[in-house]
Amino acid sequence: MSNRPYLELRSFLKLVSLTLVALVILGYVAFQARFLIIGPVVHLTTETKPIYNERTIEIAGQAENITDLTINGRPIYTNENGAFSEQLVLENGYTIMTIRAHDRYGRETTLTRSFVYRPASSINM
Repeated sequence: MSNRPYLELRSFLKLVSLTLVALVILGYVAFQARFLIIGPVVHLTTETKPIYNERTIEIAGQAENITDLTINGRPIYTNENGAFSEQLVLENGYTIMTIRAHDRYGRETTLTRSFVYRPASSINM
């Protein structure tokens, strides 16, 4: 009686288990690398309309994978979950808001919105 079939089964099981371990490790590395691949992400949670008759509006949103965040060059800060809320003062007439986010690898995401400030007194005329 030979031990050969037992040795072949044992080698096959070792190969399968090593392959599964390697696949799990590669899957975990790919899962963690998603932040490196995606880059900085910014979502606005407040819906902005184009025309306002109020001078100050609130800009709120969520930022992910960032190291710094600015609105029109002014730094803004997020909480531990990445949420932010800032007041934006509109100039007379046309205002452009630019949100810039950078990640630790130097990549940048830009979000731009336009607003028109029309005082309530000019609407009633």
